[in-house]
Amino acid sequence: HAGIHEYLKSRGDTFAAAAEAFAAADPSAAAKTTNNVGRTPLLEKKWTAIPRLQKKVLELERAVAQNARIHAHRMGSSNGEMNGNGAANRRMLPRLPCSHTMQGHSAVVTCVCVHPVFTVVCSGSEDGTIKIWDHESGDYMKTLKGHTNTVNALTFTPTGSHLVSSSNDLSIKLWDFQTHACVRTLRGHDHTISAVAFIPAQGLIPSNGDETASFDVSSASAKHLLSASRDYTVKLWDMETGFCDHTFSDHTDWVRCLAVRKHDGAIWASSGNDQVINVYEAGTAKTKICELRGHEHVIESLAFISEEPFPKGASSMAGRDTQHLETVRDYLASAGRDRTVRLWSIANASCLSIFSAHENWVKSVVIHPSGNYLISCGDDRTIRVFDIKANRCLRTLEGAHNHFVTSLDIHHTLPVMVSGGVDQVLKSWVLD
Repeated sequence: HAGIHEYLKSRGDTFAAAAEAFAAADPSAAAKTTNNVGRTPLLEKKWTAIPRLQKKVLELERAVAQNARIHAHRMGSSNGEMNGNGAANRRMLPRLPCSHTMQGHSAVVTCVCVHPVFTVVCSGSEDGTIKIWDHESGDYMKTLKGHTNTVNALTFTPTGSHLVSSSNDLSIKLWDFQTHACVRTLRGHDHTISAVAFIPAQGLIPSNGDETASFDVSSASAKHLLSASRDYTVKLWDMETGFCDHTFSDHTDWVRCLAVRKHDGAIWASSGNDQVINVYEAGTAKTKICELRGHEHVIESLAFISEEPFPKGASSMAGRDTQHLETVRDYLASAGRDRTVRLWSIANASCLSIFSAHENWVKSVVIHPSGNYLISCGDDRTIRVFDIKANRCLRTLEGAHNHFVTSLDIHHTLPVMVSGGVDQVLKSWVLD
């Protein structure tokens, strides 16, 4: 009331009668001083403050909504839907536009690999370098140099302690991801090394108790590395010693891709130009479980479901239906130059679905952490999402890159996916 009285008085003779009537109605308010400093009356200041505060509220509401989308996975579900905390269900799928475009390579981006713990992604390129980026901010962080030819593949240890890269220079390099130093180089293949993959393992004893060892199998949660090559072989490396433990020679042509079942490290698969997918047991027996045939051209990519190695009971997987979980862990996805993405059952050694939406070679495929979707990219410059249950293409990201899309990787819990392309850039995609 004191502010209103002050305002009426400030209007001069026009509102003098109103000011006197207000003072008569509330003498105590009229007697108060508003301690107003300056020429603008207090009431007018409050009026102008309202739109400013409303604007601030709207900005904060937008920020809250954005943060809710980014951190939806922390609400107890990574399966593409939010749990029943009053929030709408989310499928956690990529959509246009991308959240960040990361530029820096001087040639084709051949591979991308998301760090299992940090908000970091690594990329390999035909320029021979490995670049490290923050996919949350889109910032460039560091370049790893050591290869003398195209970097074809990247993979992290299950804990993210080390990065492994393979190249056309016939070498495999092990990088300490704390110091970013190359701590070991493996040689043994006779031609281009196309793919690398760690086999997760539990209960490993620290490497000779030596804290200065270049690779501690206990902290890395992995002892063996697989590598696939154009020399028709897959090699199994002991990362503690740096020696090749075994060479698999079942393929009759270039072996282009590898996939390891991450939750237990018990099964792995390989494929390539001979159009046959060989599935192996990862134990000491190293026996072939089955052969999967059906692709009519070169197979470019294989994938098991994206999940945490050896998930604990309280992990993001715990909220899922057990039967569904066992079903999706049996899935193996493949993508090839016959323009198809195929879903296989390892237990039955059979093809469950064929998705033929791509209009050109399919270069990479991942299985969504929920086990409900396949996500693929290819030379038609698109990223496509396939609904496994409905057996259809659910979403197409047209023009995802300005040129062929060469690679994809998705985090097993964080709502982020990263792609790389012939246009020499990486793109990060928020899943919501």
